[in-house]
Amino acid sequence: MTEQNQKQLGSTLWSIADQLRGAMDADDFRDYMLSFLFLRYLSDNYEMAAKKELGRDYPDVGGDTRKVPLALWYANNVDDIPAFEKQMRRKVHYVIQPAHLWNSIANLARTQNGELLNTLQAGFKYIETESFESTFQGLFSEIDLSSPKLGKKYEDRNAKLCAIIQKIAEGLAEFSTNIDALGDAYEYLIGQFAAGSGKKAGEFYTPQQISDILSAIVTLDSQEPKTGTKKRLESVLDFACGSGSLLLNVRKKVNKAGGTIGKIFGQEKNITTYNLARMNMLLHGVKDTEFDIFHGDTLLNEWDMMREQNPAKKPAFDAIVANPPFSYRWEPTDALADDVRFKSHGLAPKSAADFAFLLHGFHFLKDEGVMAIILPHGVLFRGGAEERIRTKLLKDGHIDTVIGLPANLFYSTGIPVCILVLKKCKKPDDVLFINAAEHFVKGKRQNQLSEEHIAKIIDAYRFRQEETRYSRRVSMAEIEKNDFNLNISRYISTAVGEAEIDLQEINTELVTLAQNIKDARDKHNGFLKELGLPALP
Repeated sequence: MTEQNQKQLGSTLWSIADQLRGAMDADDFRDYMLSFLFLRYLSDNYEMAAKKELGRDYPDVGGDTRKVPLALWYANNVDDIPAFEKQMRRKVHYVIQPAHLWNSIANLARTQNGELLNTLQAGFKYIETESFESTFQGLFSEIDLSSPKLGKKYEDRNAKLCAIIQKIAEGLAEFSTNIDALGDAYEYLIGQFAAGSGKKAGEFYTPQQISDILSAIVTLDSQEPKTGTKKRLESVLDFACGSGSLLLNVRKKVNKAGGTIGKIFGQEKNITTYNLARMNMLLHGVKDTEFDIFHGDTLLNEWDMMREQNPAKKPAFDAIVANPPFSYRWEPTDALADDVRFKSHGLAPKSAADFAFLLHGFHFLKDEGVMAIILPHGVLFRGGAEERIRTKLLKDGHIDTVIGLPANLFYSTGIPVCILVLKKCKKPDDVLFINAAEHFVKGKRQNQLSEEHIAKIIDAYRFRQEETRYSRRVSMAEIEKNDFNLNISRYISTAVGEAEIDLQEINTELVTLAQNIKDARDKHNGFLKELGLPALP
């Protein structure tokens, strides 16, 4: 499917969402829309694998959309169903009952069947508890099919769902059934809903252009330093993963660069966003054994896996990327002061958990790993506890690069942000500063970074390039003289110096100009004299 068609598909689905949501607010309708798109993906992928598995035995319905081939096969081969499903679990890692396939659901919607709502509820429950080897309990917990927003009575809710699903089915039918396109459409819709959600968008969405920068940074650091060949990233973590788009981008970049990636790990506190992330992984072809998304509070470290006390078993990650909530207010308790994550650096202040998030991720970074995190500029210069944490990180040689980005890139805030790149075994005895704050394309609602802007940042990082008023390597001695303040303007001046004035040259120009004026006046007075008019003084 071409990029143009992908955008058109996303636009069509967004238009349907805009038409049909009625009394429901955009955030609620988002969950319905994305869940139905997810069901369509699982169904298409499953039916494609089933057709390959059954070969000639796969029923031919001659393009009759009222018939579901797999439903016909199930009806005629009851004894063979267990063996078939066992094989499907081995090949695609999940099973969907024929009655719950998208085409079956779409047929019920088209015929206004009164059992659609009950069938959909049963299908969602089956996917959560039985489809996969690992359970996805609560995957559809935010989809309230009994919501009064759909209708007061069962019949009304059923009719509303019929209308929504029928429209989505018609919209999708206009395009290729390429399942990769559904993943792109899912991402497009997440972006569109984020654009309409204002500050709420920060909970689940990192703009693609910023995601590209973070992904490129950890992808570059997956290279072997001497040969430049790609190696395997065993594990990647995003401890504030939102809808999972950033993790997926890292996976995509690593694969595109010729490397391989082991397992993806994510953590998300918001239940709705957590479910979005799990769907997003599956919808982009990441098998359930290839990712682990945990629902819980990162700052309280509620994930049992992360609380492992045995150093030999403690999880550690090759790459960590994160876009945590900016200046999040938290409760730094006495118990947290003794937490192994914060003990050596101290607790971030109650007013801003930025460094708490950073230290959480850094604690789980492998010695040879790289971490790229988006934070507000305040972490670069604020005093008090943050100054003490920043100073220790610098003295220990862990802050590798500071990248200043333009303002108004996010849906959730207009403030400029920075990217900090951290490493446990950093080699250069300096910090690279990149000031990209003035390099952007101005937009009506959000500013944008072009491909050239992104490439410029990545090249400066990769080669540690220095460029006047853009990037500079600053020694630790100079940073120490500045009391470990990392405010970018202290190290990179963006002011354009005043041009030197050559007085002799200016004088010559003025003399020439005066002579030209005299000559023009004399010529003009000659014309006036011929006309018998008084001359100009």
